[in-house]
Amino acid sequence: MTPRLARAHLDALVKPPGSLGRLEDLAVRLCVIQRTLAPRTTPRQVVLFAADHGVVAEGVTAWPADVTRQMVAAIVSGGAASSVLAASTGTGLRLIDVGVAGPGLPDGPVHVCRKVRAGSRNLAREPALTVEEFRAAVAVGEEQAADAARDGVVVVAAGEMGIGNSTPASCLTALLTGSPPDAAVGTGAGAGQLALERKRTAVRRAVAVASRVLAADPEAAVASVCGLEIAAMAGFYRRAAASGRSVVVDGFIATAAALIAEHLWPGTAQFMVAAHLSAEPGHAAALAHLGLEPALDNWGMRLGEGTGALLLMPLLDAAAAVVGRMATLDQAGVRANEP
Repeated sequence: MTPRLARAHLDALVKPPGSLGRLEDLAVRLCVIQRTLAPRTTPRQVVLFAADHGVVAEGVTAWPADVTRQMVAAIVSGGAASSVLAASTGTGLRLIDVGVAGPGLPDGPVHVCRKVRAGSRNLAREPALTVEEFRAAVAVGEEQAADAARDGVVVVAAGEMGIGNSTPASCLTALLTGSPPDAAVGTGAGAGQLALERKRTAVRRAVAVASRVLAADPEAAVASVCGLEIAAMAGFYRRAAASGRSVVVDGFIATAAALIAEHLWPGTAQFMVAAHLSAEPGHAAALAHLGLEPALDNWGMRLGEGTGALLLMPLLDAAAAVVGRMATLDQAGVRANEP
């Protein structure tokens, strides 16, 4: 299925060509990914990966590290934004503890503990992860995507929870897109001016070190500025794409994971749909590097947790319904005037 064939089918439906605007773009994307003019959007699932970050010690965020564990509990109990949006959009939700500091919650219907280590190291002072730890986290993500494919899930999304994780995401964006480090750094979850300056300093320092080894050892470079949940999302994308799933990419941190996946396993981005453009300044550069256009623009979102991806799900339903169920002009007996 090519974009041209999908667009020709949409133009033959009982409407003026292109009159549904961006909804038709989504329909084309689904058709191309799923290789059919009758794409499906259910069953679907969002998998959230949670981990802590040693770089929080640099004072780069307004929130204490304990909030990661507290938010994991809120998501599992059904009270977080991601929980509510998943329920309201008919999307299954799982949360995987891949590196939250402290004791994990017991496994259950929503939560699974697959802890690689209790958070990453401080990337401003030393490599955040070893290559072995990075690979272990990637494997956790791959396992979750394989489970989703086995269960017949056709649309997947990944989300994250990890206080301080916009700092490694900024590092990865600068490292893998070639953007200036300062241009990739934003306020994250509400950092003040002092925290923002500390964050810029940490990102500049880490990216300078990682850049020197990127060409020779890309895994080591990526691992040095990565978070466990970001590595897990990259693995999730890799396996989901390999199994032909439609992959909805959330915000800035999720897109940093998509950059890893495309850099290490080229072709992964062909299966991706970008949900929205985050308020974080580095997000636009990351999406452009991947060749993805966000479906939801100017919404100013920056929560994470897969919330942007979840908001896109009803629009994917609409796009699939249009391309798969609308009558053609010929079927309806509609003819345009001759030009």
